[in-house]
Amino acid sequence: MEAFSVLHAPKQLVFELPTMPILVPLTSVIRLRVKLFRQSTACQAKSVADHDLDGSSTFTAVSSSLLASEKEEAKAVLSLFLRKLGLSYATTARTINKSDCFIRHLISRLHSVHKSRYLVGRELTTLEIREALVPYLESLLEEHGEVLVDIVENFPNPPGKERSSQLSPPSVKIDMKKKKALSKVSNLDSDGQLPMQVRYLLGIGLDHGQIKDMVRRFPSFAYYSLDGKIKPVVELLIQLGVPESDIPSIIFKRPQLCGISFSENLMPMMKYLESLGVDKRQWAKVIYRFPALLTYSRQKVKASVDYLAELGISAEVIGKILTRCPHIVSYSVEDKLRPTGEYFESLGVNAAILLQRAPQAFGLSIEANLKPVTDFFLEKGFAMEEVTTIVSRYGTLYTFSLAENLHPKWEFFLTTDYKKSDLVKFPQYFGYRLEERIKPRYKHMKELGVRLLLNQLLSTSDAEFEKIVQKKLKKLVDGR
Repeated sequence: MEAFSVLHAPKQLVFELPTMPILVPLTSVIRLRVKLFRQSTACQAKSVADHDLDGSSTFTAVSSSLLASEKEEAKAVLSLFLRKLGLSYATTARTINKSDCFIRHLISRLHSVHKSRYLVGRELTTLEIREALVPYLESLLEEHGEVLVDIVENFPNPPGKERSSQLSPPSVKIDMKKKKALSKVSNLDSDGQLPMQVRYLLGIGLDHGQIKDMVRRFPSFAYYSLDGKIKPVVELLIQLGVPESDIPSIIFKRPQLCGISFSENLMPMMKYLESLGVDKRQWAKVIYRFPALLTYSRQKVKASVDYLAELGISAEVIGKILTRCPHIVSYSVEDKLRPTGEYFESLGVNAAILLQRAPQAFGLSIEANLKPVTDFFLEKGFAMEEVTTIVSRYGTLYTFSLAENLHPKWEFFLTTDYKKSDLVKFPQYFGYRLEERIKPRYKHMKELGVRLLLNQLLSTSDAEFEKIVQKKLKKLVDGR
C-alpha cells in the first residue's frame, strides 16, 4: 500500500492520497454516542454491507466498481483519522491492512445514511462520503479514545480492557506533537541561531509569531525541509508572477501548499484547473485569492464544476468564475450551492446569472444572511418583483451587514429626494461608503441645485462626477 501524507489546517485536516489531496472537516458536533459493541456482528466478505451496529441491515444493490471505489474512499478517511491520532505512516498502513471488516462496516453505515441516494441511482461525492464517515469516527474516538485502533483491527470483537487503560488520551498526544513542533521552530541551535527554514521564512517577510501560529495550526510544517519543500513552492509562486510581498500571506494562509507533491498533485491539479478554463495568466491572482484551491481533490473541484454546468453555465464562463472567485469550490454542493441556488430561484432570480455576478453570495447561510436581507427590502415596502430585480442586479447586497450598512444607508436615502424606484434601478447604492462618498456628493449636488441620476452621483470618478455636475449647471444657467 502506498503511504499517505498528512497536512493539518486550523479546525480541519487536509490529507493527500497518492493521486489527490482531500479536505476533511474535523468540527462536526458529536450528538449521538455510538454503542459500538452493543451487538457482535460477523464480517461477511460476500456481502456488500454487513449488519449495522444496532443490528439493522443496509442494502446490497451496489455495483462492484462502485463498491471498490467506496472502499478506497473509506480507507482514505480512516487512514487520515489514524494519522491524526499520531500513528506513523507504517503503523497506519498495517492497521488498514487488518481493517477489512471495519471498512465494510463503514460502507454499511454509508449506505444506511444515504440510502435514499442509492435508491434513485445517485452516486455519492467524495465530500458526501467524508461528511458521513468523519463525524462517526469522531464519535467513536470520543467514546473509546485511542482504543479505537484496537476496534478497527479487531472488529467486530471488542478490544481487551487492559490495553485501553494503558493508553494516553489522544488529546495529550496531539498537544505533545504541537509542543514538539513549536520547539523545533523556536529553539536556537549551538550557534545561537534559529533553524535554517525559520530564518528563510523570516527573510521572505513572515515574522516569528506567524511561523509559530502556522505550526500550531499545522504541526507538520515544522518538519518540512527548506530545499525540498518550502523553497520550491516559493520559487513556483515567483515564477507564476506572484509579487514577493504576497508570498508570506499565501504561505501563512495555506502552509499545506509546501507539503504537496509537485509531480503527483500540485502540477497535475494546475493543469486540470487550466483544462476547466482557469486563466493560466492569472495564476498569481487566483492563488493569492484562495491558496487552498490547489490542495483540493479533483473530485471536490469536479463536483462544483458539475453543479455550475447543471445550472446551464457554459464551460467558458465556468473558467472565468473559477479564475475570479476560486473559493466557489470550497462550498459544499449539497449543503450550500444547491440549496442557495434553489432559494434564489424561489425569489424569481436566475441562479446561474447571479452566481456569475455575485458568487460570494452562494457561500452565505440562507437563514442567517439571505432571508434577513430579503425581508429587509420587503419590510421597506418593495414589491417582490422589485426585490427580484434588486437581487438580480446586485446580489452582493447579501454580503452586507444589516446594522452597519443597509440600515444606515437606507435611513439616509429617505432624506434624499430620490425614489425607491431609483434604488431598484441602481441597488449598487448600498455598495458605496456613506460618509466618504454618498453624503459628500449628494450635498455637493444639492448645493449647486442640479440633479443627477443615482448611478451618475455615485459610480463616476471624481473627475467625471465634477464634469457631469458642471455640465448640468451650465445647462441650468443657460436655460434661465
